[in-house]
Parts: sequence; C-alpha cells; structure tokens
Amino acid sequence: MSESTIDKRLHGEPKPELDLTNADWLSSGRGVGDVQVAFVEGFTAMRDRRDPDGPALIFTPAEWRAFVLGARDGEFDLT
Repeated sequence: MSESTIDKRLHGEPKPELDLTNADWLSSGRGVGDVQVAFVEGFTAMRDRRDPDGPALIFTPAEWRAFVLGARDGEFDLT
C-alpha cells in the first residue's frame, strides 16, 4: 500500500477494495461462532464462514483494535 493511500485513509477517504481471493481465513478454535478473519494489506477482513462468497467487513487497524478491546470488555455480550 502506498504512503498516499495511508494518508487518504487517515483523512476519512474510503477503504480500498481488497482482493480477498487468496486470503488466509482463520476461524476461532473456541466457541460456536461462524466468524472468520483474514489479515490483508494492513487491514482485517471478517466474514461469515457459512457464506464465504458473501460480503466481508473491512476494518482499519484502529477499528479492529477497538472491536477486540470491546469484545474483551464484554461490550457485545448478550445480557
């Protein structure tokens, strides 16, 4: 990724279209979730394992960190 692409992303420009064709998708070994993640070009992609051809969410490093920290703190737990 070029430096200008990073600068644009930091200033609110849209995220790039990532080629996820050869992404190495990882699944959790714990729990019952059907979420997979892949780390591509400095971004984190997340998809539904049951629908691998469906859309993937793309997170910047800061967005992914906020998501992981929120999950660790129980922010998304059902009560």
